[in-house]
Amino acid sequence: MTTSRLDTFRAMVVKSPTNALARFGLANEAIKEGLWAEAAEQLEAYLELYDDEGNGFGRLAEAYSKLGRTDDARRSLERGVKAAEKYGHPSMASELRQRMEELAE
Repeated sequence: MTTSRLDTFRAMVVKSPTNALARFGLANEAIKEGLWAEAAEQLEAYLELYDDEGNGFGRLAEAYSKLGRTDDARRSLERGVKAAEKYGHPSMASELRQRMEELAE
């Protein structure tokens, strides 16, 4: 039996819970599988461990949106805009702002 990427990342997180990149990897695999609650949980942990430049906040907002947590999604996007601006990523900040506008509709 082959081990899935999802299982591989889950094992990495169990072995090293403070490994931010393992948590981000697990979150991305969870997103691919539509496991939104697991993705949100892993992205929350990742963002506590790592000074993200905006992308992680956008992914967390997507997970929150899929879970019907619109207010949390909006807050995540706001944090993502600030991070993207802090790290000099104006196009990412613009994209995240656009997503905030779409949430308001």
